[in-house]
Amino acid sequence: MTVESVRPETQIYAESELREPPVAGGGVPLLGHGWKLVRDPLSFMAALREHGDVVRLKLGPKTVYAVTTPDLTGALALSPDFKIDGPLWESLEALLGKEGVATANGTRHRRQRRTIQPAFRLDAIPAYGPIMEEEAHALTVRWRPGETVDCTSESFRVAVRIAARCLLRGDCMDERAERLCVALATVFRGMYRRMVIPAGPLYRLPLPPNRKFNRALADLHALVDEIVAERRASGQRPDDLLTALLEAKDENGEPIGEQEIHDQVVAILTPGSETVASTIMWLLQVLTEHPEHADRVAAEVESVTGGRPVAFEDVRKLRHTNNVVVEAMRLRPAVWILTRRAVTDTELGGYRIPAGADIVYSPYAIQRDPNSYADNLRFDPDRWLPERVKDVPKYAMSPFSVGNRKCPSDHFSMAQLTLITAAVATKYRFEQVSGSNDATRVGITLRPHDLLLRPVPR
Repeated sequence: MTVESVRPETQIYAESELREPPVAGGGVPLLGHGWKLVRDPLSFMAALREHGDVVRLKLGPKTVYAVTTPDLTGALALSPDFKIDGPLWESLEALLGKEGVATANGTRHRRQRRTIQPAFRLDAIPAYGPIMEEEAHALTVRWRPGETVDCTSESFRVAVRIAARCLLRGDCMDERAERLCVALATVFRGMYRRMVIPAGPLYRLPLPPNRKFNRALADLHALVDEIVAERRASGQRPDDLLTALLEAKDENGEPIGEQEIHDQVVAILTPGSETVASTIMWLLQVLTEHPEHADRVAAEVESVTGGRPVAFEDVRKLRHTNNVVVEAMRLRPAVWILTRRAVTDTELGGYRIPAGADIVYSPYAIQRDPNSYADNLRFDPDRWLPERVKDVPKYAMSPFSVGNRKCPSDHFSMAQLTLITAAVATKYRFEQVSGSNDATRVGITLRPHDLLLRPVPR
């Protein structure tokens, strides 16, 4: 299930009633709290709730406001006083550009949403079903019993192939998936460092890490240019998202520019593939660590399909499988940190927020908060059963965000994640092998460091 949210009730505060948020402890000279965000960011963000609903952080010379409660993150996402901007988005601009739907604001963002939304309508998703089925089952066929599966490369391969074949009508994506996997690992790690330690001149020096980052970034953009150029050269106009972009008009009725087309394809291929692939890795880790739930998934699929291969049409009936996906996203969200920027002097929860201030919050911390979840660190898919989900506070689980920045591909992503989980759990049990490391690797997204599994036939 996907937990939807509604607009929260707001309280009106007089200017004289507004408070200054407290400053979090543990800052160090020059770097402020950036050092802790590099050393142990997940624990640091989770501990901020102890200091208040809104707290001030120092990232280098900048003051950043951290929001720690579900209701205030909902208010932040839905209020027109805040826009997509801040350290996260600034660090992502080298990848996503300034003209794509992920980073645009205002009228451009609304126009871009109108262009891409038809591809993700609920009634459009079944048309992608055959491709999702084919890729999910191809994944299990590629794996050989007893051989080691590199979950990073395999997860990226299936995520990129589904996105490319469904939305860009691109075939033969194996080699590109490998390039994307390698490049994204470098780029997203580098972008995280640039976000928490804003030392701009340092990152322009010809140091080995900077050269590696720049090479990876260049390869990502070259990959996108190849995809667009191939479509133009083919002369084909299939009914897909890339055709919609190539035929889109701007606010003046003119064709949108090449840079916007490029940035839109980047926004489709890279963040989507990164987050979906990361979630697939965590789902494989979950199936390995919790074989009892893997067995329940397999039994549920058997009861629905009667032994035939699981199909897209079965997804809505796989309730426990869906709940396994949601619970994995709760505990290990791919997107663990988000930022906004205040466009005017405003407030959150009675705290004064000045115009231009950057605000940060962590879905990872919100979704593990013991104030919102009983037995909060326990993997418990049954907490999403209808009779229990009512106990989860609003905005304590918003894996695809809310409001006008809600991810347009939420149903698309949930369908493929549920189908892949059902397909692999039905065919295999899994064991970690020597050298596997399922500890959390922190970058702009979260994923296992190096998950290596051995599939064992059921």
